[in-house]
Amino acid sequence: MSKAPSENSAKASDHTGNRFTRFLRILGPGLVTGAADDDPSGIATYSIAGAQHGLGLLWTALLTWPLMGAVQMMCARIGMVTGMGLAGALRKKVPKPLLVTASFALFAANTINIGADLAGMGDAMEMFTGINSHYWVLPFGVAIAVATIRFRYDAIANILKWLALVLFAYVITGFIVKPDWGLVARHTFIPTFPKDHDAWGTLVALLGTTISPYLFFWQSSQEVEEEKSRGKKKLAQRRGASDRHIEDRKWDVGVGTLVSNAVMFFIILTTALTLHKSGHTHVETSRQAAEALRPLAGNFAAILFTVGLVGVGFLAVPTLAGSAAYAFAETFGWRQGLDEQFPRARAFYVAIVTAVALGVVLDLLNVSAMQALYWSAVVNGILAPFLLVGILLVARDKELMQGQPSSRLSMVVVTITTVLMFGAAIGMFVF
Repeated sequence: MSKAPSENSAKASDHTGNRFTRFLRILGPGLVTGAADDDPSGIATYSIAGAQHGLGLLWTALLTWPLMGAVQMMCARIGMVTGMGLAGALRKKVPKPLLVTASFALFAANTINIGADLAGMGDAMEMFTGINSHYWVLPFGVAIAVATIRFRYDAIANILKWLALVLFAYVITGFIVKPDWGLVARHTFIPTFPKDHDAWGTLVALLGTTISPYLFFWQSSQEVEEEKSRGKKKLAQRRGASDRHIEDRKWDVGVGTLVSNAVMFFIILTTALTLHKSGHTHVETSRQAAEALRPLAGNFAAILFTVGLVGVGFLAVPTLAGSAAYAFAETFGWRQGLDEQFPRARAFYVAIVTAVALGVVLDLLNVSAMQALYWSAVVNGILAPFLLVGILLVARDKELMQGQPSSRLSMVVVTITTVLMFGAAIGMFVF
């Protein structure tokens, strides 16, 4: 009789453990994509927003969570039920010349991002070692390119998944600065709309770096890679998805986008309560942001901020290069996939290596990393709504979506997102 309670407790514990283990197991493409959104490009944009406008744009972190979640889940569903990446699905709905133009635009924007991301990583290492940042950029670029070619999809996915943990450095930093949580809550839940051109530009940049084209392509292509890793090599085998699979991905995407927007929130919060408050509103490099934090928030906060840059760089650069390669591959009909050997998918891997190599060159040309990233985010904010229109056309096509189109609620939220992004871009030019 005395053993019954302990046995029941053990069973309950095992059940809880199994549920938690399963929850960790379903985290994959959604978590990685959400974490990759907080690349040095995002960190730069969030830092500029906090330094220039204080807490005034903190509400955007709350607003963009459901918007980003709906968009990324729609892209995930496209990959899951069509068995194709986003570019492959768009080929069925969009004239090829437009898709070719979009692919080259994506490649150009991603290459700029890669260059600035590598520069940010180099700056971070220079702070730690005193060795010039340029000496770090080439080894970083080579390591990322070689790893992407040599490692198979499962290994790459697991590495990127665990790298997402580095993002919590920014959450910790937010608590170190000891904010007034009442004031923070007011700025989080009560929007204050932009009043001038610079503020509108920052709003567009925040939207562009949160709801960004490269994430659309990466998310859908990773769904295809997941299916291939399960042995579904042929398109016909990958079409359609079970309700359980779709529900799992909703949790995955929800967690990924929550992590992404929480990090956005805490970076804006930290820089607003340190840099903006002390008058440090002109930030051009990640090194300047970290060095300015040191006397204001302490050495530990500056170190966390800097370490985060290196970690998310290793997470984001493969995502940026890979998303452009996937877009090219499906647009031009190349063999593709991170499980493919280099000789069998030569053009796909050459696209990845070229994007990284050009990024290294951009750093050697001394392009201002923070400003390049900021304006790249603005460009993405302008281009993304046009791409969202194409995504909506695919997502509502019952035949293309194998009788599993996106829900009416998803269509409404993504349509609202598209309208908001168009409106923000117009507002920047008008005001």
